[in-house]
Amino acid sequence: MQNFSSTLFKLWFPIALQQLIFAALNLLTVLFVGQLGETAVAAVGLANQVSFLFQLLLFGIGSGAAIFVAQFWGKRDIANIRRVLGISLALSLTGASVFALGAFAFPDHILALYSTDRAVIALGAAYLQIIAPSYLAMAISASYAMTLRSTGNVRVPVAINITATLVGAGLNYALIFGEWGLPQLGVIGSAVSANIARWSECLVLLALIYSTRSIVAARAREMFAFDRAFTANIFKTILPVTLNEIFWSLGITTYSAIFGRVSTDAIAAVNIAGTIEMLAFVPFVGLANTAAIMIGHRIGADEEQRAFEYAKRFLIIVLILGALIGAAIFFSADWILGFYKIDATTRVFAREVLTIMAFALWIKCGNMILIVGILRAGGDARVSAIIDVAPLWLIGIPLASAGAFIFGLPAPIVYLLTISDELTKFILAATRVASKKWITNLARQHSNRAS
Repeated sequence: MQNFSSTLFKLWFPIALQQLIFAALNLLTVLFVGQLGETAVAAVGLANQVSFLFQLLLFGIGSGAAIFVAQFWGKRDIANIRRVLGISLALSLTGASVFALGAFAFPDHILALYSTDRAVIALGAAYLQIIAPSYLAMAISASYAMTLRSTGNVRVPVAINITATLVGAGLNYALIFGEWGLPQLGVIGSAVSANIARWSECLVLLALIYSTRSIVAARAREMFAFDRAFTANIFKTILPVTLNEIFWSLGITTYSAIFGRVSTDAIAAVNIAGTIEMLAFVPFVGLANTAAIMIGHRIGADEEQRAFEYAKRFLIIVLILGALIGAAIFFSADWILGFYKIDATTRVFAREVLTIMAFALWIKCGNMILIVGILRAGGDARVSAIIDVAPLWLIGIPLASAGAFIFGLPAPIVYLLTISDELTKFILAATRVASKKWITNLARQHSNRAS
């Protein structure tokens, strides 16, 4: 138990700190933009739905690759770790190119899928065009950072990401409001600062990795020294996880489109609540990533029963912590909303959405640890993808759509209907974990084939 606790904290703390700073500064950005009114909040929120889709694509590719890296690291198989890095990098940059081109060339058409408010679309499109190049930097950073974290080295990528995020936050404030001698650019300033932060992070991370000759300081011929059989074997796991994230993210943005067509007040309220939820998710993102690393290492080291015991411990921790943080959100919601300059209707919507979110937080966090931290770590990519996506598209979205467009229900009730897919998902995922059928030693299966 002592080894479990010490390893958990060693891995969890840097990741959670990174998420805390990122979420806190994202909240701060929304507060900055919130001073410009509901239209600005809605515009940035909708434009960031594209970034959200892209980040989840990266997360899907990275999560699939991390399953192998963690298990290969359990066997200290560095050659195959570098091959997996090459596949992850190629896929991530391909996705980044597609997203950057779409965001730059067709921003109005993309945002029209989420809102009919022309002012919101125009402002969001300008923001989206400026932020588009940052997708390439994010793709490179995500691939290398994922590989480092999966080998247990979480400090380097976290330290660099935190520094870049802090710099971006300072520039965000200065360029939005015209401080420190910089021009006052409003919403556009937020996009410019994000671009600078992401490219700075990418270049510093690469410089540090290769100057220190890190485990992931792979040369091109090492990253791409894989044959067709190796690539096919890796793709069998990476592809379901990536498709999982794509269809899940499309489902979440469909929710945003539903709220965007209810009213601008509704989408502003949900965006505010979503930012607070992101802050609440900080410890759980860290725990899910830590669980994936620790469980993956144990499976790769042929310790399947120990991996299952780790899974149970992580789930108990998350459920208790989720209930406690949910209670904290419920009792502090009015105080939090006092920082926003929003009208009475938006404030009422946001308070009601926050109340629902607070009571459902333990379910959402439970799903994160079950799917991302446990099932994927065991190589159960196909089943976990079905569990994650099917309830969203077959239950949540149909109910929310009917509530909004057929019955004309208010935004908070529509939000409540979206929780139906989370509850279904939790039941299915918990049952799968209890069965132990998710534990697969991929490193043992593929190491000999790839060598």
